Amino acid sequence: MSALIDLRDPSSFPSRREEVWKYTDVRRLLREAPPPSPAGDAAPGGPFASLGGEEVAVVNGRGADRIVVTGEATRRLRFVSTSDGTGHQATVAIEVAPGASLLLLESHEGQAAGYVANARLTITLGEGAICTRLVLGEDAADALSFVRTEVALAPGATFHQTTVTTGAKLQRFETHVRHPGQGASVQLDGLYALTGERHADLTSVVTHAGRDGLTSQLTKGSVRDTARGVFQGKIVVERGADGTDARMGHHALILSERGEVDAKPELIIYADEVQCAHGNTIGALDEQALFYLQSRGLPADEARALLTQAFLMEVVDRIDHEGTREVVRAWPTERL
Repeated sequence: MSALIDLRDPSSFPSRREEVWKYTDVRRLLREAPPPSPAGDAAPGGPFASLGGEEVAVVNGRGADRIVVTGEATRRLRFVSTSDGTGHQATVAIEVAPGASLLLLESHEGQAAGYVANARLTITLGEGAICTRLVLGEDAADALSFVRTEVALAPGATFHQTTVTTGAKLQRFETHVRHPGQGASVQLDGLYALTGERHADLTSVVTHAGRDGLTSQLTKGSVRDTARGVFQGKIVVERGADGTDARMGHHALILSERGEVDAKPELIIYADEVQCAHGNTIGALDEQALFYLQSRGLPADEARALLTQAFLMEVVDRIDHEGTREVVRAWPTERL
């Protein structure tokens, strides 16, 4: 398990010497504890405001630290940074009772410059519970932002997560899932669209501890200019977790000469009767497709944006909730 960052303790800042942080070197950019962020305010709203539900705001690390759902609910969890050049961290525990259903609309919003944000979430699903989590990362270009989520499922529970981000100076979304098998299902998807000097790291570990569990994972990304995308996905199938069906795919486009993508998909299997696979591709746009669109009158930049959008939208199409799907679809499209 990777390091837990504590902004008050510089010794906890990981460096590239740690294998799971080799592509996201925190210590290179952050050597001392940042000055603590003051209390702040954020106007109600956020990117998911049109979808309703109760808003839960955490501003500069201050706000609710626990969400409990016992029926069917929508929560808009907003992590908002409003203070320049300071650091803050927050811990939020989310509990979904047996048989309950939660639509969690989570956003990380940078309304300041040069901040350091560190969030840790724990999500616990009871037997037969459902949690659909949509995460939008909209940090400032010069911010450092770290989000670590630990998910524990009971038998028969369902967890669907989609993370969509445009990165930051250094940004990492890290997800650890404890999968019990026994009819539980996990879908863990991601999308990154990076420009300028932005960096985004999507790291995940799914551990299958029991029989007959399902995991499906798809991540797609694009990088332009000198941006850097990182994907590290690990699926572990422990002894006795026979009947596991786990599949992982990562596919990325590099749209410039100096863009970079680092990918490390892993399967570690200790059981015999399983169906597991992973795939990884990194390439450029199809020149023939670009030529075809331009021959039909589209400008080159518009043709590239259209093809990139079509490539990325496969991740968005896997979102079950229609209203959320349309909000998420529009978000990267505007930035392409």
